[in-house]
Amino acid sequence: MVSPKNHEGNGPIRVLLADDQALVRGALAALLNLETDIEVVAQAGDGRNVVALAEEHGVQVALLDIQMPNVNGLEAASRLRSQLPDCKVLMVTTFDRPGYLRAAFEAGASGFLVKDTPSAELAAAVRSVFAGGRVFDPLVTAHSLGDGANPLTEREREVLSHAQAGTPVAKIAAGMFLSVGTVRNHLSNAIGKTGAANRIEAAHLAREQGWI
Repeated sequence: MVSPKNHEGNGPIRVLLADDQALVRGALAALLNLETDIEVVAQAGDGRNVVALAEEHGVQVALLDIQMPNVNGLEAASRLRSQLPDCKVLMVTTFDRPGYLRAAFEAGASGFLVKDTPSAELAAAVRSVFAGGRVFDPLVTAHSLGDGANPLTEREREVLSHAQAGTPVAKIAAGMFLSVGTVRNHLSNAIGKTGAANRIEAAHLAREQGWI
């Protein structure tokens, strides 16, 4: 497994931008570089060199467009998850299709925003995913919830079924023969996919949709 170069000190969050539209890429870089705690250290026109650039520049957050030639953003996100798991991924795309939201989750993305997101919100999203949070465009999430498809994996459904009764994470883990960390990861994914604030709300929303 490839490991990213260490980022020393408390300097700016090191960001990579991958977008096949040079003007869009340049505009996003200019906006993010106005933030004192964010620095765009690498750019790419498609997903082929994302992993290599992320490793070379010690990238901590990768902003990836979905539709790019050669290697798209979803495939690049999957490669980053496999080879540089400490590098967070934020999908930034023109296409707010619910199917893309689910695919982004499956590829390991921590966030999904459309390109007309205000610059302040984009910067806040970078900070959030860098800190381990999840950020998803509320309209896209609403569309995903409304299209009838179940975005939850079998494990996520099972964990939520236990969580809806208020069962502690440690007890869920013991009952499912999983580690506490694994259960927390499933719950975090389910919370993001449902757009909920916590696991109880996620279970409630999933139950209303008929997913559990």
